[in-house]
Amino acid sequence: MKASEAQFSNFQALDIRVGTIVRVEAFPKARNPAFKLWVDFGADVGVLQSSAQITELYDEQALIDRQVLGIVNFSSKQVADFMSECLVLGVYSEQGVVLLSVERPCENGDKLG
Repeated sequence: MKASEAQFSNFQALDIRVGTIVRVEAFPKARNPAFKLWVDFGADVGVLQSSAQITELYDEQALIDRQVLGIVNFSSKQVADFMSECLVLGVYSEQGVVLLSVERPCENGDKLG
């Protein structure tokens, strides 16, 4: 099944950047198993919080210092007692959600584009 067509301007509206996970906590109040993440997106954006349902493939310690891609210009979303300020990107696989990351180290805040 083909996805609905989007215009290039839809993609351009997204601010997708590289960030480094600097803090991780368990999130027992989330409806589905999740972690609370704090991701450093560089000087222009800063550290943003995100709720991520990635517990099937990742543990807390392995996530620290991992570079990921995230959308930093979505409006904040309340998840239980936590404010999610960005969307960390991942792919749904049979094993669980696989985080999208960069092929080699990048500067925090580098933009996808």
